[in-house]
Amino acid sequence: MTVPARVRARTTSATTPVAESLLRAASRAPHFELRFGLPVDQAERAEWTTCAEFLDEPQRFDVWRKSLAEWLREQYGEAPDRTTAGYVMSWYLNVVGVLGGLLFHTARRVPSLRPADVALRIAPEGRPHTVGVALLTDDFACLPEDPAGNHPAATVVADENALAALLRTRFAAHAAGFVGSFGPTVRLGRRTLWAAATDALDSAAWTAGQLCGDETAGVMDSALLLPAKLDPFTSASTLKATDTGWTRRRESCCFHFVLPNAEACGTCPRVCS
Repeated sequence: MTVPARVRARTTSATTPVAESLLRAASRAPHFELRFGLPVDQAERAEWTTCAEFLDEPQRFDVWRKSLAEWLREQYGEAPDRTTAGYVMSWYLNVVGVLGGLLFHTARRVPSLRPADVALRIAPEGRPHTVGVALLTDDFACLPEDPAGNHPAATVVADENALAALLRTRFAAHAAGFVGSFGPTVRLGRRTLWAAATDALDSAAWTAGQLCGDETAGVMDSALLLPAKLDPFTSASTLKATDTGWTRRRESCCFHFVLPNAEACGTCPRVCS
């Protein structure tokens, strides 16, 4: 997933624990507009779409893909259906995953990932990729030692394994809604869609670790989130150490390689074992 180089950390309120966590995470994440709540200004608000709106109205995915197809034709001369489907699939799932992964890694807090509680912002010009994510509810889960564990919006779980399991469950529930809504609009099988969800969850904490200056800690968090092949995900974490650093084998393909003169990504399952 490619995102802008600058962060705009904005929030409607920093008075709740999860809003404060988002602000801190945003300061460590130079690739996202990460915020709590939606803009008050209506023109800015119009650039945001809740995930529930996407899933309840699948034609929104068609509009998104058509916009992407126009950009791809300008850049490559072609816009294969597989590529527009693969890009949108990866962009959507990765942003939802990163929201959960960043808060898990930086604060040991798990937000609600219900489609009604998450909103996305797509670039209004140029390549129509996701450039922002917003959390719309105060609800969060945390560990017993969390100083905000007695907050009305908090749900305390037993330990890190339980917290990781909760994030996995919440992400899986959101991904299931995406598979059910987006799947019938594209020619991608359920296995491909769930492979993309697996990639998004496995990459989320790893990315957070990279952004926060402790990649190994992010890898360890990924192992907590995907310790084994757990349904409906298609594999355990595929992160592994190499002579040049950490890498992973993707479970899914974005179909970038079918564009004219394009090559498969280095972590594509077609070329990486």
